[in-house]
Amino acid sequence: MANEAIKVIAGIDTHADTHHVAVINEHGKPLVDREFLAVGSGYRKIMDFIISYCTVTAVGVEGTGSYGAELARTHRAAGLPVLEVNRPNRAARRLKGKSDPLDAYEAAKSVLDGRTTSVPKAKDGPVECLRILRTGRASALKARTAAINQIKGLLVSAPDKLRANYRAMTTSALIPALQRTRPSGHTADQEYVTLLTLKALATRCQSLAAEITAADAALQEILDAYAPLLCDLPGVGTDVASQLLVTVGDNPDRLGNEAQFASLVGVAPVPASSGKTTRHRLSRGGDRNANHALYQVVLVRMASCQRTKNYMAKRTAEGKSKREIMRCLKRYAAREIYRQITNPQPAQTTPTYAGYAPRSAAPSQPQPANLANGPPEFPSWNGASSAMTFWPRATASG
Repeated sequence: MANEAIKVIAGIDTHADTHHVAVINEHGKPLVDREFLAVGSGYRKIMDFIISYCTVTAVGVEGTGSYGAELARTHRAAGLPVLEVNRPNRAARRLKGKSDPLDAYEAAKSVLDGRTTSVPKAKDGPVECLRILRTGRASALKARTAAINQIKGLLVSAPDKLRANYRAMTTSALIPALQRTRPSGHTADQEYVTLLTLKALATRCQSLAAEITAADAALQEILDAYAPLLCDLPGVGTDVASQLLVTVGDNPDRLGNEAQFASLVGVAPVPASSGKTTRHRLSRGGDRNANHALYQVVLVRMASCQRTKNYMAKRTAEGKSKREIMRCLKRYAAREIYRQITNPQPAQTTPTYAGYAPRSAAPSQPQPANLANGPPEFPSWNGASSAMTFWPRATASG
């Protein structure tokens, strides 16, 4: 009996400098726990420590998107089943207390109880590159907006001579005009110091604008190489496509079906019925950035797509409010985008909604010009075939 192989589950509480690992058996009995350094050698020691118990059923890791990102990648590359553990229940923590060993054991028990079933993002392919680029782009956008607001605020209280020169200018004309100025004077002169500061802020704005443009070009280059057909959908541009791919991750097969994608992006219908009223409302969960991206898609289609306008007129006549109609449109957009991510096809010129299906037969699917070469390979895509297939954009002769 002592040599009989046992099945174990590991739970890992991750931190910036150390990771605490706890191991339980298949019946939930605590076996052992230990602390390791959060470095490359520590990751290998954690792996050896876990697999020393023969059969490892699963490894529950906290913070797979931050402190546990590299740890999760290392274990997944070694073939260990890694699951993402949410933070412990605060009510239970308040009763039982908190420590690194307790959190690690709790992570393992959540996997055993079936409360942890989420597969973490792979974070090892082009989508991770999109996420990194978007992180820098978002901070540059915020900084540029802050600089513009500071310029406008300084001009409000600036001497009348300065306000008269720049008051009527739009932002696009104001920034270059201020950057071209050559202030001269004394540091105790209010007009000189104000203009000097305005010039510095304008220079910062132009530098940030160049940074944003470079990020947009890099995002578009990645999308053209790995997901070209996604941007062919109505209302889906570089910003929307990159955000939705970041939400899905480098391993879209972690999403079992389209309903899970809808829940992930916050467009799954939530019942809000009471008494004689039967209705659904917008979901307030999921990735809010992805939800905002779908909102942008719907806004574009409401303004420029005739089929969407017809759908809105129909639902309005049925007594639906604008919010309810937009909920339906976001759900349809999520379905269309999910199918395009998992099974890329040349996009239709207009979206299809319930009750407004195209009358003509489905168009034939043109083959990419270089189909014989297969899709472009990305060597770090988890070493396995993925549900996301990135085909090159079809040419006019394709």
